Amino acid sequence: MTEGSSNFARHDWDGADARRRLKRRYAANTRLKLYGLSAIVLALGLLAVLLGSLVMTGYKSFVQTHVTFDVYVNPENYDQANPFDSDYRTMIRDSFLKLFPEVPPGPQQRQLFDIPSTGAQLKLREIVAADPSVVGSTIRISVPVSDEFDQFQKGEGSRDAAEDARRVNDRQIVWFDKLAADGKISTPFNWTLFNSADSRFPELAGLKGAIVGTFYLLLVTFVLSFPIGIAAAIYLEEFAPKNKWTDIIEININNLAAVPSIVFGLLALAVFLQTFGLPRSAPLVGGMTIALMTLPTIIIATRAALKAVPPSIREAALGVGASKHQVIIHHVLPLAMPGILTGTIIGMAHAIGETAPLLLIGMNAFMTSASVGILDPATTLPTQIYIWADSPERGFVARTSAAILVLLGFLMLMNGLAIYLRRRLERKW
Repeated sequence: MTEGSSNFARHDWDGADARRRLKRRYAANTRLKLYGLSAIVLALGLLAVLLGSLVMTGYKSFVQTHVTFDVYVNPENYDQANPFDSDYRTMIRDSFLKLFPEVPPGPQQRQLFDIPSTGAQLKLREIVAADPSVVGSTIRISVPVSDEFDQFQKGEGSRDAAEDARRVNDRQIVWFDKLAADGKISTPFNWTLFNSADSRFPELAGLKGAIVGTFYLLLVTFVLSFPIGIAAAIYLEEFAPKNKWTDIIEININNLAAVPSIVFGLLALAVFLQTFGLPRSAPLVGGMTIALMTLPTIIIATRAALKAVPPSIREAALGVGASKHQVIIHHVLPLAMPGILTGTIIGMAHAIGETAPLLLIGMNAFMTSASVGILDPATTLPTQIYIWADSPERGFVARTSAAILVLLGFLMLMNGLAIYLRRRLERKW
């Protein structure tokens, strides 16, 4: 027996020292597990607090307080030559005041007429424009109440508070309670949040303009960044010679992926707007800016996907006489497509949440209607959230949280689509 094997044989593997070392190893392993578990629990807890605060603040915006009453479409206030300039406000006012004939003219009637929203006359105008035959008849409409009474109905503010500490006075509360007792107050789902664009009045403000603007911006971003990113990645990975110039390009691509988004906004402001004179606040400019941000991510993800394709695929294709071009287009690229699509969608989902570059190019304009093209002024969901968060009206606080929830849902949908496409198109070998 050699000296080494003799020492090995004499080593006490069951001794006290060995047991202590083994115990320390198990303890370190347990601590490491606990650290990881604690980090996960902490992250989930913080996420739950964030989502919980958003839901508790924003869920009220998904319902809207409405008042239902009969309106007489008075022919005397209707301009047949120009229907859109008819005096619909007077029609609404006269019909609503008839619900409270005991209220004397003057300040009390003005306070009473504060209950229906300014959008009531717009609702009546839409109805009459769609069916002019209702002129001269009485129709029943359901319109939003003003923000003060909407917040009051949703429990914002106490009835027992001093009158000067509330946005509605005691007399208005009595009138509102009478409407509720008569069954004229309801709280249906707030379709206005999705069917209307921005407004100065919280009860009329919606996300339609921001959603449409986000769609156009994503469309421009995808059309520009997807083919350019894939083409650049294929060239760098499959065709470019490995020298100092390609090394410099690769280093700069990796650095661009970490550049703060506001730098891309300044670049877009200086180049796209000031140099080329492209329209301000347009989804075209916003899409070009976001495309610059997503290009490095798409290139990096595409190169990683191309590298993941086994070399045997290339060798087999070349072995049967395929050209380099045919190998890439017909064999490598289809196998790498799940990873490419995943990187593209995740990159776009991350970039669409950026606000700073869009603010610099003016995509925070006050838009009362949705844009109809990529050259029209528009806003996006992140900038709409910024606008509402900066508004002093109480109703916009809940609207801001609701818009954040919509944006988070949109981002989760995009990430879910990326996961689905990856699993659906993934091939195993």
